[in-house]
Amino acid sequence: MTGGCACGKVRFEAEVDNDEAYLCHCRMCQRATGSVSIAFKNLPQAKVRWLSGPDWYDSSPIARRPYCRECGTSLGFQFKEGEKMDLTVAAFDEPERFQPKWHFGAESLHEAWLDTSSLPRHRTEEHKPLVEKRIAANGKMPNGLGNGSGATPSLK
Repeated sequence: MTGGCACGKVRFEAEVDNDEAYLCHCRMCQRATGSVSIAFKNLPQAKVRWLSGPDWYDSSPIARRPYCRECGTSLGFQFKEGEKMDLTVAAFDEPERFQPKWHFGAESLHEAWLDTSSLPRHRTEEHKPLVEKRIAANGKMPNGLGNGSGATPSLK
């Protein structure tokens, strides 16, 4: 499988042998990503090949994180010693393949963010101010927006 950052500077290939992924809720991941959790695919480091390398952030004395210096995309987590690493599910070109199988860092889990199925849903292409801005800037909606896979904008 292939993947990379938002701007395309960092790219990788990974040999993936199953669809299992997990959500990490630990405070280190929350702070590193600016989110309440992050979806990871764990795999052997030997099965990951960086086509255009990431930058690395030493996030603790025992771990480091690959990211893109240009666009800021968080790409994973790796212990400084060991044979496995995590890649962020969203960094894969086909993230829909993966299925969450467990939670890690449950001591910092925010329950209110787990089941949000009852909340109202807004599709990107239905938010007129964003559509107008994107079309004015690009002449069209960018790939990945308008098909349900883009982030929901602020509704202000």
